[in-house]
Amino acid sequence: MLLIRGRAGGTELTGTLYEPGERAPSFKGAPDEGTPYVWVCDAFYEVASGGQVQQVGDEEVNVAFESPMPRGFETRDDAIAAGKEHVRTQFVRVGVDAGDVDVDVIQVEEAEA
Repeated sequence: MLLIRGRAGGTELTGTLYEPGERAPSFKGAPDEGTPYVWVCDAFYEVASGGQVQQVGDEEVNVAFESPMPRGFETRDDAIAAGKEHVRTQFVRVGVDAGDVDVDVIQVEEAEA
């Protein structure tokens, strides 16, 4: 299992990449069982009012969350690239420049999760 974590503006977002042999979550919309790599992460976007207030840098931003959309991938490299892009995109959606997002890929043993 890999955690792909983005940090920017004093906050962070972490998604999970399940690898072959690991049990990915199963729920409506989850990719087919035959997909060797499964990425799951929250998605959010800025809203004018309502939502949840999040501190991003010097600003308070109202964000609304979408249901996690699991995605399946055939290769580890494709899955990691998509995870990094997803994390950066979420920050861009709340006004952070993609280049300001630090992304880490962390190997975690399933028993630790």
